[in-house]
Amino acid sequence: MCIPRPEYPRPSLMRGEETWINLNGTWSFEIDRANSGKQRGLQNQTQYAGEIVVPFVPESAASGVGDTDFMQRVWYCRTFELPERFDIAKGRVLLHIGAMDYKGEVWINGTAAGSHKGGYAPASFDITELLQNGENRINITVEDLLRTPLQPSGKQCEQYHPYACFYTRCTGIWQTVWLEYVPTIYIQKVKMLPDVKGEKLDVQVTVSGTAQVRAVVTYQGKHIAEGGVTATGGTAVFSLAIADPVLWGPGEPNLYDIVLTAGEDRVVSYFGMRSVEVDGNRVLINGKSLFQRLVLDQGYYPDGIYTALDQAAFSKDIRLCMDSGFNGARMHMKVFEPGFIWEADHAGYLLWGEYPNWGLDITRHEAIGIMLPEWLEIIERDCNSPSIIGWCPFNESFPGTNTVIYDMVYKITKLFDPTRLVLDTSGYVHAGQTDMYDVHDYEQNPQTFAEHYAPLLKGEAPYFNDLGGNIGYDGKLPFFVSEFGGAFFDIDTVAQNDGQNSGNPWGYGDAPRTSEDLYQRFAALCTVLLENPHICGLCYTQFTDVEQEMNGLFAFDRRPKIEVERLRAVLERKAAIEKEF
Repeated sequence: MCIPRPEYPRPSLMRGEETWINLNGTWSFEIDRANSGKQRGLQNQTQYAGEIVVPFVPESAASGVGDTDFMQRVWYCRTFELPERFDIAKGRVLLHIGAMDYKGEVWINGTAAGSHKGGYAPASFDITELLQNGENRINITVEDLLRTPLQPSGKQCEQYHPYACFYTRCTGIWQTVWLEYVPTIYIQKVKMLPDVKGEKLDVQVTVSGTAQVRAVVTYQGKHIAEGGVTATGGTAVFSLAIADPVLWGPGEPNLYDIVLTAGEDRVVSYFGMRSVEVDGNRVLINGKSLFQRLVLDQGYYPDGIYTALDQAAFSKDIRLCMDSGFNGARMHMKVFEPGFIWEADHAGYLLWGEYPNWGLDITRHEAIGIMLPEWLEIIERDCNSPSIIGWCPFNESFPGTNTVIYDMVYKITKLFDPTRLVLDTSGYVHAGQTDMYDVHDYEQNPQTFAEHYAPLLKGEAPYFNDLGGNIGYDGKLPFFVSEFGGAFFDIDTVAQNDGQNSGNPWGYGDAPRTSEDLYQRFAALCTVLLENPHICGLCYTQFTDVEQEMNGLFAFDRRPKIEVERLRAVLERKAAIEKEF
């Protein structure tokens, strides 16, 4: 049987091929719309009413279910047998679920194994003590109360029909389910932060017990460094000298390999030597001013919705954007799969990591306890990626909300990861500390758009999202137009821009009449930002259409609306802020 998404699901921390089993494929499945399954004992059943192809959500065509109505809870079941090499007398067996939306619970052979809350961070369970000889059964249930104000949901639609920039819901498992065999004492987490100026890599390794931790670094097969310490209290902290580092940068994916051992355990990873700094109104990558030519990427796919059909889809999307002249993306309102980030690391493609905070009412005092634990799990999962140059925990926050939460999350994020930029909340309200000042501006007239930013040339305050409670721009931070464009254009039909009604096509502003009109608007808007020496970056809305939203430079199936070469010709020009003064 062909297993969907067969690739190793955690490419940033790999053990050998003999240490894992992919559990993707056909599972027994049941939708529990009334959320009564636990009372009916579904956790003890060996089979459910239907089937589903994991890891695709039941709303998707790829799952084989294709049910887009609301589901309060879903159930999964399958059996497996441990191979002989998984010797539980000498090691441990872990069950990993890459992501499940929103609250998951797991049973092994009828006994509870644990639970995990959060639709975007990975879940892991040590199931060793629950296993038996021969056949074993897994039951998984996932609760998804999308319409509660205490559940982050990103762009998932809270109404029956998708509309405007809200898309089909995604319930349950949407990333790979897999088993992993590890020694009794094993490496649980690795955190690697590069220090380019200090010519070193700071390493923190979390181990399940006391062990001597060692690391060996190579670059293109050449030995670079080695070292380590004994893990005390389950943690080993040390630094490795990386003399004359070969730098990772945009379009220059220079990566070091690292092998870490702890007792009998051995894992393989990689890292990039790359620095991110702020110098006045400039963002420096490896000490050089870089204009961020980003595209807003929603991370949706026609057949799999949240989940790409294969790993190749990631590399194709990234290559398409780079060929168009973009040097990176905002991974927008969704935590992307590890495979996408791995491809970005290996392509030299810049990324901003975001949290899908829409759906969570941050005026509620419970919000911080819901959002922060998962946000830290996400940063922990992706912090070793050189492609990620910034974190953005909130998007388009409104005045009158709990601004204390912005400040708290900003500070905690900087404490966990001081090597990257942190944007407190993208667009609308900046009420406290932030490393950049950004605006969202969907003005479609290039002349009016230029007038918004002309004051920067005279040292005056430019356009900002003045919704009340905004600190305004004082000229002391990099200025970033992190959403703009969004010109409605349906490549297939001359459609009316009416997506505020359920299912109808939607986009920003007056629709261009032709592809040439779309190109002229794109070129004019981008030129305004590229030629302003006080603007450090742009992020165009958006990479592709998504369902009814027709704001993409490409259709949902990735057909270009404008020739790729013409897009690149606009974006590849040196920006004013990149010129040496």
